Amino acid sequence: MASDEELELLLRKRRQQLEQMLARQQREEEEKMRQELQREAILRQILTSEARERLVRIKMVRPEFGRFVENQLIALAQAGRIQRMITDSELKEILRQFLKHFSSRGGKVEIRRK
Repeated sequence: MASDEELELLLRKRRQQLEQMLARQQREEEEKMRQELQREAILRQILTSEARERLVRIKMVRPEFGRFVENQLIALAQAGRIQRMITDSELKEILRQFLKHFSSRGGKVEIRRK
């Protein structure tokens, strides 16, 4: 009888651990989602729709470079160095500049003209 009680206690303990782990994972996922929504909101404030579309396409092809560009743009915006919306043509020039930096870090990105 004592072994049944011990087993029940162990099962309850394990169930509690799993519930805590699941709750922690949900909190982490919610935090990630909140951060991503915040990033998107900042990018909407500083990029025209055409520039955002370009950045989305870049992220689809070169996710690491797209994330790098986003991080840099967000940092510039948070530092107050971006005073107006960035157009698509301005983003192209920024991409060229970032490409030089990113390439020296080991990333490879190619810009193709239409």
